[in-house]
Formats: sequence, C-alpha cells, structure tokens
Amino acid sequence: MSLRVGLVGCGRWGRHILRDLVALGAEVQVTCLTEATAAEALRGGAIAAGTAPPDLQACDAFVVATPTATHAAVLETLVGAGRPIFVEKPMTADVASARRLASAAPSTLFVMDKWRYHPAIEAMRREAQAGSVGEVLAIRTSRWQWSSPHRDVDPLWILAPHDISIALHILGRIPPLVEAYPVVAGRPDLGVSARLADQATQVHIDIGVTSTEHRRRCLLIGSEATLELTDAYDDRLLVRRGPPGEATARAEVLPVGVEMPLLAELRAFLAHVRGEGPPPLSSAADGLAIVERLAEIEAAVGATA
Repeated sequence: MSLRVGLVGCGRWGRHILRDLVALGAEVQVTCLTEATAAEALRGGAIAAGTAPPDLQACDAFVVATPTATHAAVLETLVGAGRPIFVEKPMTADVASARRLASAAPSTLFVMDKWRYHPAIEAMRREAQAGSVGEVLAIRTSRWQWSSPHRDVDPLWILAPHDISIALHILGRIPPLVEAYPVVAGRPDLGVSARLADQATQVHIDIGVTSTEHRRRCLLIGSEATLELTDAYDDRLLVRRGPPGEATARAEVLPVGVEMPLLAELRAFLAHVRGEGPPPLSSAADGLAIVERLAEIEAAVGATA
C-alpha cells in the first residue's frame, strides 16, 4: 500500500527525511519556504513540492521538519485533519503549546525522538529490562559539538531532547530535575549541565556547542554491569560485567547493529499509518513530558535573550 505523506519543511534535516521516506516507498508531497527548495525536493524524489499549505485531505499522514520555534503553529494547522503526525523533536518550544497539542491529538501526534531507535540505546534498554545490569544506578550522556546551525532556539532545545528521550527509553520514566547550570557563567547558549534524579537513578546530561570534537556518548552504570556507547556511529557497546569500578569486572563487546535511527523511526511510523505496527515510541504525552523538563532546565540556567 503506497502512502502519501505531507512533509512540511525540507531544509538541512528535512532533505534527509525526504530521502528516507522515498526509500521506504512513500509518495511525498513537500511544503517548503522557497521555490528553490521545492525544486530540490522534486529532484530528491518528491511527487509534488511548493510553498502553498499542504492539502490536508490528500495526505495519509504528515511529517513536520520545520524550525523548532515554528512547530506549534504548524501542528495547529494539521491536527484538525485527524491524520497521524510525526514531528521533529522537541514537540514544541514552550510548555503551553505542548500541553494544548497533547490534549488535542493524544493518539495521532508523535515525536521523532530518533535516539530511541538507536540500536545501541535499544540494546541498553533490553539489557536493563532483562536485569543483566542489576539496578540502573546512573546514566550519563555527553553531546558536544562546535556551534549550532539553529538560530531560533538555544542549543538546549536542540541537543538535550535526545538525552532526555534516552533516559525515558531506558528507564521508562524521566526523573525530576535536581539541578542545572550553564557551563560558562551567564551563557546557557554555550552549554548546559543538568542532573535529573529519583530514589533509584541519577541522569547526568551534558550538552554544548564549544567543543572542537563532535561528541556523542552514553554511559549506563548498573550495580552488576556498565555499558558504554562511545560514538553515535559505533556498532557495539563496551561492557564491563561486574560491580562499578571493580578491577575484576569482565570486559566484553556487545554488537548492536548499524541501522540508522532516522530510517528506523520513519519505517515504524509508516507501518503504524498502514495499520501494520504499533504507534511510534514517543507519544504526544512523552513529547509534552520532555518539553516540560526542558523548560525546567531553561528556567534553572536562565534563557538567552
């Protein structure tokens, strides 16, 4: 069954979404800002592209890949059609609109938290659920790079959603915020560290845009094993079987596969639209919970004017 998907936004990230939707057999109708982008989308395999608003009745589903600050306004125009919607993370850039949209479309709005589809993060979740790591004592993530191409919101809203969604995926919950601070005093736009914690687990999130290294790491510390992903493109987890820090802990390598998370999440979304699979992993309620935690972190560190 061929699906027609309305892709709203086809810029630096949206073009990758278009590529994967076409590869998965979808007929993609693109709405974008300029005729030049529309022409590029047609060359990329879209069946139609232009600057006019999408035809809500002509599409079976929608994918939204516009700048974060525009998500709420775009979603408001789409939810009334009652079609499934997959919006890039974060769901919106403020709590009020996220609550409004989660209430308006609780079963048709989903968030593209691609790290929940990363094979290494899924392997961590499986290991934790199976009890192979014992109690999950801590999760530590590091997400650093040089600069940010996004000018509509601070890097917090671009980078940290990935790490909060990782915690949600592994733990099944998002612990409350304990503390957060800018890495450089008075400059939360350069980097933020945050600690989320409940009685069982601490989650340490470290993000920023002043590193000469493009770094994506995730460390899970369990009472009986430690798992670490040292790079986003690694096809394995590094494992130590034994109590944390114990010299006798056995070193292992756990293969996890190489499927690209964007392709995996879009495949899952299309299967759901066809009625052939469960909903995508991040619901509107999950998207709201992540936006709420982001807003709490932003309030703690101070927003950049």
